[in-house]
Amino acid sequence: MANVEKVSVSMTPQHAELLRDAVQSGAYASGSEVVREAMRDWSAKWMQKREDIAKLRAMWAEGKASGPATDVDFGAALDEAREELSAATDAR
Repeated sequence: MANVEKVSVSMTPQHAELLRDAVQSGAYASGSEVVREAMRDWSAKWMQKREDIAKLRAMWAEGKASGPATDVDFGAALDEAREELSAATDAR
């Protein structure tokens, strides 16, 4: 690995044991390899979370910009949703 940075990581004894077990089992060549894979997995989850938050913020802003809140007849809204679902199902 040409471009690496060494860092020190503290972990619980349970995590350390899992790391050692992964290496001793032969699944990984080193503890660093285990940590790198964990970081790749975490990075993917972190990026997805950031995208989800951005989408929620955009939807929140869109809702706020759509005007003041109005009363909703939830029974009528539910009936309308059921009709749309039924029409979509029948169209298949």
